[in-house]
Amino acid sequence: MKTDIHPKLHACTVTCGCGNSFQTRATVKELRVEICGACHPFYTGKQKFVDAAGRVDRFFKKYGGQKAAGKA
Repeated sequence: MKTDIHPKLHACTVTCGCGNSFQTRATVKELRVEICGACHPFYTGKQKFVDAAGRVDRFFKKYGGQKAAGKA
C-alpha cells in the first residue's frame, strides 16, 4: 500500500444549534451542525420547526428565481 495518502485525523468537537456538543474524530478540528441526535424529531418524538422557507428564498434570490425553461 502507498504511504501518506490518507488525510490526518484530529480530535473533533461537534457543536449543535441546540447547544449539545460531543467529541469525535474527523479531518477538521471543529464542526457546527443544525440538528443532532439530541434534538432531532425522529429520536426525540417532538416536532421541531426547521426554516426551509428561508432556504428556498435564498436559492431563488441567488439564482434569480428562474423557472424551468422547457415548459411554456
